[in-house]
This record gives sequence, C-alpha cells and structure tokens, in this order.
Amino acid sequence: MKRLIAVLRDYFGVSHQEARGMLALLAFTALLLLAPLAYRLWVPDAVPDTSAADKRQLDSLVALLETENPTDAERDEKPPGRYEPAIKAPSVERFAFDPNTLDPEGWQRLGAPRWLAERIIRYRSKGGRFRQKEDLLKIYDFSPDLYAELEPYIRLVDERQPYGSNKNYSERLSASELNPANPMATRKTAFTGERFSKSVVQPFDINTVDTTELIKLRGIGSKLAARIVKFRDGLGGFVSPEQYAEIFGLDSLAREELTKFGRIESPPKKIAVNTATVEELDRHVYVSKRQAEVIVNYRTQHGPYSSAESLRTIRILDAKTIEKLKPYLEF
Repeated sequence: MKRLIAVLRDYFGVSHQEARGMLALLAFTALLLLAPLAYRLWVPDAVPDTSAADKRQLDSLVALLETENPTDAERDEKPPGRYEPAIKAPSVERFAFDPNTLDPEGWQRLGAPRWLAERIIRYRSKGGRFRQKEDLLKIYDFSPDLYAELEPYIRLVDERQPYGSNKNYSERLSASELNPANPMATRKTAFTGERFSKSVVQPFDINTVDTTELIKLRGIGSKLAARIVKFRDGLGGFVSPEQYAEIFGLDSLAREELTKFGRIESPPKKIAVNTATVEELDRHVYVSKRQAEVIVNYRTQHGPYSSAESLRTIRILDAKTIEKLKPYLEF
C-alpha cells in the first residue's frame, strides 16, 4: 500500500495525503463498477409462482384463442356456397384529362389524394396554369410516381397554336373578346370572317416596362404582371434573364416570353452601402432585415466597406448572397 501511494505521489506530483485520497477514490470507483456484476452472480432471478387458479385461467384463454383462429388448412377448406365479402381497394381510373380544367373529384378518381387535388385547384385559382406536362411536378409534394402513371393521359390545349381556317372559330370567342371596347381585347386574336392575326409584341426594356405591356405576353395576366413589376422594383432592376426564375408563379411559358421580348437596357439602381440605413437595405429583395442590421452595425464598428469582397467577413452573408448583391452595391 505504501509503495503504491509513493508511486502515485511521484507520478502525479502530489502530496502523501492527496495520494492516499486518490487511491481511496480509485478503490471506491472500482467497487461501484463491480457491484452490478456481483449482484447478478449472487442474487438469482426470482421466478413468480403461478397459482393453480391462474394456470387454469391461462389454459382456458389459450383454448379459446385456438378455436377463434383457425389453422391455414381450415382456412383453405371453405364450405361450398358460403359468401365471404372481400375488402376492395379504392378504384383508380385512367382517362384523358386537361390539368387546367379537371375538378377535385376528377383528380381523386385518378388516384390523387384529396389534399393534393385541393392544392392544384388553389394553384389554378391564383392564376397558375400548366403549359407543359412537366409543370405538374412544380406542385409541392406531387409524387413523381403518380406523374409517371398520369403522363400518357394528360391532354394540354396548346394556346400558342393558331386555330387556322376553323369555321367555328368565332364561336370559340366570347363576347368580351370580340368587343373592341374591352381593354383586354388587345391580348386576344383579332377576328375578321375566317381570317385572323395576332397583335405583334415588340421587344421592350424589362427595367422600365409597365404592366400594360407585360400582359400582352402569352402566359402573363394582370396579377402576374404586377408581381413581375413589384419584384423588379424590389431588386432595383434586372441584371440577368436568369433572375426571371426567382419570380413566384412564373411558369415555363411566361419565362420564355420574358426572355424573348425582355431586354435589359437600363442599369439597375444601386445602393450606397456605406451610407444606406437599415430600412434602405431591407427594402432590397436579396437582403433580410437581420442581414441589413448586421451590415450597418459592422460598418459602424469597423469603418466603411471598400468592395464586395469586404462583406465576406460578415458571417451572416454567404458567398452566394454576396455574389447576387454585387451588381446592386455602390462603394
């Protein structure tokens, strides 16, 4: 014991009393670790005694279960003429449909759950339309497996194709479309007898255009046009056609039209990052209020920014956000 205490004292550089305390602590720890093992070795597991009455009750329950649950052989031997109703799975139909006009009941008949059918109807009620079959996958939680099953049955009316020499074309136009006083008539096809012509859309500057020009494009209505202008003003102007994809509710046809006719001719409005307030920074689409506060506070503590690279020291701004903000910042 004394030799062990001397070893502990020399190894850890402690006093004789501290070495004794350390030895006692080690011994106590070893005792605690060995206690469960010793308990299992010395104290046998107690098996509860089952009385005769309990045994009889258990035997009767086992016999009852055996009579109620027939064996596999008994299940195969069905009495002739006996009717056993089968549980039928909900029927799923397959038929040609237009996703832009199908009602919720029709979606459920195709196998879509009710919540998904209602989500599609809400999307259409807000002005959304399916221009391509793949646009169905833009609906949140639309199963790719369900889309693969329904894809051969999707029938989309191609609004971009002219009606040609269809004699019944005039019947397909509503009275509001044929009324020259209707301001929306400029978006529709002008009709004279069996001939027609579409209004020609000229290229425009996307950073100065108003909603009256935007609604002339295919796939863009008044609500979507207002959303495009609001997003553009929040940016301060577009710097790349790739930013069109960031506009909520813009489908493939609308993006195609904007890319075709929208020209980026005017430079974007820039923010003087070294003098801008939190409110001015927060108004930009790419900056949150928290980020705006951190930018201003860091500038107050460390001085003005020299370039976009100096923003990388702010942890709340990632490299992607800084790259998107770079065309809009002035130093």
